[in-house]
Amino acid sequence: MTTKPDFTDSLPAAVLFDLDGTLVDSERENVESVVLAMRKLGGELDAEERQFIIGHSWNEIHARLAKTYGLTVTMDELIAQAVAEKRELMKVKGHRMLPSARETVALLAARCPLAIASGASRVEVRDAIEGTGLASFFPVALGAEDYDQGKPHPAPYLRAMDLLGVRARAGHCIVIEDATPGILSGRAAGAKVIAVRIGNFSGYDLNAAHVVVDTLADVTLELCQELCQ
Repeated sequence: MTTKPDFTDSLPAAVLFDLDGTLVDSERENVESVVLAMRKLGGELDAEERQFIIGHSWNEIHARLAKTYGLTVTMDELIAQAVAEKRELMKVKGHRMLPSARETVALLAARCPLAIASGASRVEVRDAIEGTGLASFFPVALGAEDYDQGKPHPAPYLRAMDLLGVRARAGHCIVIEDATPGILSGRAAGAKVIAVRIGNFSGYDLNAAHVVVDTLADVTLELCQELCQ
């Protein structure tokens, strides 16, 4: 008779989530908010620049747009304009969790500490997790202002590990992502990475992840434990 493996000694040290496109269905609004903010500043983003917004942090977005369009506004000023645009968009559409986000987050939070490491701004992160009722699950929720270099640099996930006190166990941390820059960031931080297809509407190549799944419902405790073996 075959017995199911016992993974009780291989719980993840922590599970670290991306936000937009991973937990919440907001990538389109993120892009549109930057497009609208830039339009008011006299810049019209092309398709490549719109694609770049997805998966990158405000640090890199502002640097690229400042170089291309000669922006004189600071990152914080550009964020403020984009946040105002995004809040207007959200009044119509609301904050929408991706399928099984709440159930998966609750399941994992009962076993190990969780964090968010997002390329969005702090206020966008807070708006999203409070708007979806997920805030109580995340003792650490980082935005772009909380680190100097964004994804694919490992800094966002290393900072989250530091704040949770698990950096020494990076190999037993799980990162959950939807875009190539975040996958590379998680791997560079030493974590195991699960990529989720459902929020990847822009078609990023997810093959650099250790495991690719369809939805967050597929991110089971058993899968996380197997990755931490």
